[in-house]
Amino acid sequence: MRPIALAVAAALAMSLIASQPVAAPSSAPSAPVPAGPKVPVSEETVHDVAAQLRCVVCQSLSVADSPSEIAHEMKGIIRKRLAAGETPEQVRAYFVEKYGTWILLAPPRQGFNLLVWVVPFAGIGLGLVLIFVVLRRWSRRPAAAAAPAVDPAMRARIRREMAESER
Repeated sequence: MRPIALAVAAALAMSLIASQPVAAPSSAPSAPVPAGPKVPVSEETVHDVAAQLRCVVCQSLSVADSPSEIAHEMKGIIRKRLAAGETPEQVRAYFVEKYGTWILLAPPRQGFNLLVWVVPFAGIGLGLVLIFVVLRRWSRRPAAAAAPAVDPAMRARIRREMAESER
């Protein structure tokens, strides 16, 4: 059981090391916006795309939830790119090209990142199987053996000693 746990821990550690950013930018990314007709963009679409991207300053928050200035500028870049006619997928691809897959809050479900999606469910499944096996073993244990039969000589001795102690 331990070698499997060590292998999973090593795989997750390598995944975390590989997904770390090289360096956080000191300012918002310069985004050359493709020329094209202006398309009306809903704030809901901007928020949906921004919610899928990690803020480069406060890395535990999405761009949509972050109060930082860079996150605000990144939302502006998202808005400009969507207004230029790009799809949300193209906007996400732009940020992935700029920062790597680290910028995505949910890693893609492919390659080595697949471990992030599979290991938790495999762990839950393994835990449920382990609980099932333990409960099954507990329920199949033989009942405690009945008290051994006392031979007549021992029974007579017990009665005699009890009678003597009552006197």
